[in-house]
Amino acid sequence: MRNRLTLSVCCLAVLLSLTACSKIRREHLEPKATLTLALRAGVYADVIKKSLPEFELKNNVICKVQEFSEEELHSILAGESSKKASYDFCMVDGSWMAEFTSRGILAELSGLGYSLDDDIIPATTAICYQNGGLYLAPFYGNVTVLLYNKLMIQEAGYTPGTIESMEDLLQICQFQKKRHNWGFIYRGDTENNVVVDFLPVLRSFGAWVVDSRNNPTVNTPEFKKALEFYMRLIETGRACEKDDLVAAIANKSATMAIGWPGWYTPTRNSAMDYLALTGKENEDGVSHNVNIYGIWAVGIPSGSKNKEHAVRLLDYLMNPAVQKASVAKGGVPCRYSILLDKDVLKSYPQYEVVCKALEGGVYRPVMDEWSAFYTILGAEMKLIIEGKESVDEGLSIAQKQLERMLAGRRRR
Repeated sequence: MRNRLTLSVCCLAVLLSLTACSKIRREHLEPKATLTLALRAGVYADVIKKSLPEFELKNNVICKVQEFSEEELHSILAGESSKKASYDFCMVDGSWMAEFTSRGILAELSGLGYSLDDDIIPATTAICYQNGGLYLAPFYGNVTVLLYNKLMIQEAGYTPGTIESMEDLLQICQFQKKRHNWGFIYRGDTENNVVVDFLPVLRSFGAWVVDSRNNPTVNTPEFKKALEFYMRLIETGRACEKDDLVAAIANKSATMAIGWPGWYTPTRNSAMDYLALTGKENEDGVSHNVNIYGIWAVGIPSGSKNKEHAVRLLDYLMNPAVQKASVAKGGVPCRYSILLDKDVLKSYPQYEVVCKALEGGVYRPVMDEWSAFYTILGAEMKLIIEGKESVDEGLSIAQKQLERMLAGRRRR
């Protein structure tokens, strides 16, 4: 009888132990949360995707990635405040910041326990704060640079160190044009691209698209002078889409273009490289900040149901060690400690150029109406470039349309 009782007690103990183990195993296997990420397609999303497995394993969560073009991502996120879409983490272009914060699309990060550290290049963080709150972290240091073919600038009698002004760009491109090569090539496929590729030139002439109060300043002598110069520059080449543009410079069909580090990662043996523009109109000109930020920041939508896990993901992706590892995968962090790291520069010497460009960069206008703004301006610039309108006519029309658009929206 005693043996049977002992056996029964043992069996019960084993059963309880197995049940407990099963519960622990089940709790371990079942994810604590599923995070849905809305990311900018391309290398920007690729860098994050390659970093996710370790985060998922350590935190027992699942990350579902959705990738979108720039226009799609803006459209989808811009609708979140009204329909409370289920995204938990997102990429945001700096030019959307005013619109997103005014509409409550992004969660304030300080209240979630997140803050930026001093290693991040200060100028890149300016867009991240609104009304004293932190809403974004600068993740991918996209900034305009001058893409160029090494041999073609050498043939024109230049080295990267002697390209000091916009006039130098024109001289090089006119030289190659005479040799029946393309000089300067640009993106003419969308209104946004037409405007953005022109902005470094515009800044070099000391002009901008808006004043300090975000009123349009496109019908001005300075803007006209910059656009007339730009037209001389692009007459040496042609319009291309991004992939064709990169291929043309790499293959020695074209000399140079305004581009972004996310498009191309050169090595010491590459035919193509890039440099940070000086921001000078000519040799005697004043230097301006002309490297336009296209930084992809990361944040948390206000409608996220998993903010606790989302802020852990944010903290993980912004971790210096994780960001340094991302360089080999195409990452471009906004951190001094990585962009100027000696070991990193041995393999990726161009990151010193990127650091310089990020230090002297400038964000596009922070305004709710920026997408409508560049659509109007880009459409008129295309007509001017195609010879369908004169510079004076096109800029006058653009100025009036922009003033009318802004006045209408600001009355609402």
